[in-house]
Amino acid sequence: MVADSRRDRVMAACGAKPGSAEDYPFGDEVAVFKVAGRMFALVSLGPAPGSVSLKCDPGLAAGLRARYAVITPGYHLSKRHWNTVMLDGSVPDEEVLELVDHSYDLVLAGLTRPQRNKLITWQATRLSHALACRCAVVSDPGPGGHAGEAGARERPEASRAPTRARMAACPVAR
Repeated sequence: MVADSRRDRVMAACGAKPGSAEDYPFGDEVAVFKVAGRMFALVSLGPAPGSVSLKCDPGLAAGLRARYAVITPGYHLSKRHWNTVMLDGSVPDEEVLELVDHSYDLVLAGLTRPQRNKLITWQATRLSHALACRCAVVSDPGPGGHAGEAGARERPEASRAPTRARMAACPVAR
């Protein structure tokens, strides 16, 4: 798998997490993925191969750094709780995706019970709406009920064209 597709696969995995929101608070060079307002992944969008910074249990983080030279303490993050993984193929793709899951699970576990319950309710509402409307909404909703409306910057036009057509016909999107 080429470096750009690795980055795309990581971004797709992050974006597919329930309640995940993609944002660019640090500029166009870093995509930040959050759940309930808390970061679980930062994906560099610069030149290939790129990297992803993920939250990690401190014991596991140390073991991963010892096993892989391309896993380093989190860049500009808490070195104890974050790892930065170069997406050059040195770490198997499946393991990188497992680390995305681990990061998301750690953040989810740190949420309060009301926040987790709200996320579960949100998931059920989104699924019900998407099935009824067929608008294929899959990411964090804005105030109107669809992705991209909460002030977060959207991905380039070409990557969202099929969904945009379905959303245009959706009464929730207007």
